[in-house]
Amino acid sequence: MKVIVVGCGNIGSVAAEDLAKSMNSVEIVVADREGTRAKEVAERIGENNVSWIQLDATKRDEIAKALKDFDLAMGFLLGKLGYHLAEACIDLKKDLVDVSYMAENPLALNDNAAKAGITIIPDCGLAPGISNILVGHAAGKLDKVCTIRIMVGGLPEKPVPPLGYIVTWSLESLIDEYTRKARIVEDGEIVEVEALSGLEEVEFPNVGVLEAFYTDGLRTLPHTVKNVDNMWEKTLRYPGHAEKIGLLRALGFFDEEPISVDGVSLAPRRLTVKLFERQLRRPEIRDIVAMKVEVSGIKNGRHVSYVYHLLDRYDENHGITAMARTTAYPASIIAQLILKRVVKEKGVVPPEKLGMSEEFFSTFLNELEKRGVKITEEKILG
Repeated sequence: MKVIVVGCGNIGSVAAEDLAKSMNSVEIVVADREGTRAKEVAERIGENNVSWIQLDATKRDEIAKALKDFDLAMGFLLGKLGYHLAEACIDLKKDLVDVSYMAENPLALNDNAAKAGITIIPDCGLAPGISNILVGHAAGKLDKVCTIRIMVGGLPEKPVPPLGYIVTWSLESLIDEYTRKARIVEDGEIVEVEALSGLEEVEFPNVGVLEAFYTDGLRTLPHTVKNVDNMWEKTLRYPGHAEKIGLLRALGFFDEEPISVDGVSLAPRRLTVKLFERQLRRPEIRDIVAMKVEVSGIKNGRHVSYVYHLLDRYDENHGITAMARTTAYPASIIAQLILKRVVKEKGVVPPEKLGMSEEFFSTFLNELEKRGVKITEEKILG
């Protein structure tokens, strides 16, 4: 079996290494637009079953040529490229595990993927990803789901000026998170709200006071978990972050329409990405990931809530960020379960559908725990 990992950034490289060390018999090729990066990742992993190629994922013909020799692809691309990768996998009948934060609804590809006889698992990271699996697991136990609340954030161990934040993942996806309208369910209806709205303070165990605001992290959930009264996802940050980001957004720092400065045309967003990269990419500062998922509903006429907590920290022994651990490991684990034929469903299979299987859920949580990522579950009877 052969797997291609498309995108060798902080997340893709960790997923490739985990897959390589977990399945020696699988041939893995890491691919990136920057050939030097792909080469460095392959050499750092240092396993005999890992090699590298240069691949420009913005070019459809290059993707098609690269995919034809593989059984499964793992996508760690920018959101604007994720849907195109999924379409290419359908055309070439290749399974896909994807982590990109695509604007499009991946479920629109379900019929074509099913006809091609392939499995596409979209949004297969932390949130969306682990969060959806937890929601699916809880929803599968209930007769009626009433509310779904997801709160999640990657943070420095302590707030760091100027934004109380450091970057541990894609800057493009981060800005998408702050600018893309969030879909939530309010009184049974799917509505759109502005990202950064719905601001509230919360107390997170072993972390302290954080703020939470709406972001577009539900992804496929409003389409797969039906008849829910209220459902939302909020991003966690240290207090004051949303106000500062909101000011940058209002001033146009995230705008994509170019402006002219001394005869040079430049989109403000491109400049902001570079400034964020310089100021917020701080590898010397350790990060944490905090998540709480609460699903409430009715079972046998009684009100029941399932509450899940995750708190993960930087891996000092291996130099892996908490964000990479909680995003890359889910993708690697699920890719392995597809290769081992544990996941057999065809079409576009969102993570929450996987979570509804007790066998999958217990296997998935056990594999995460082997890697030191621990999730606690509490059942509360009303």
